[in-house]
Amino acid sequence: MSDVLSCGRRFRVLAVVDDLTREALALVVDSLIPGARVVHQLEALTAWRGAPLMIVSEDGSELTSRAVLDWTNRTGVNWHYIALGKPQQNGFVE
Repeated sequence: MSDVLSCGRRFRVLAVVDDLTREALALVVDSLIPGARVVHQLEALTAWRGAPLMIVSEDGSELTSRAVLDWTNRTGVNWHYIALGKPQQNGFVE
């Protein structure tokens, strides 16, 4: 997710939500969240909770980066990207 402060500065939020329990597992807020930071957060979450069977997300550049693709190949976690223009497919996060 992303938004703009009243001063015009943009920020992004990486929200990780368990679809089964509706528990917010992580909220990472920064002006830029590169793929390597996404992988770092996923590594921490899988160490804490175990690896999920599937991750559902939008297709933002940080989520389609080489770092994320390498992580999914290494861990065997399936990754499903929601259809463009269909945020309701990921409604608990959106």
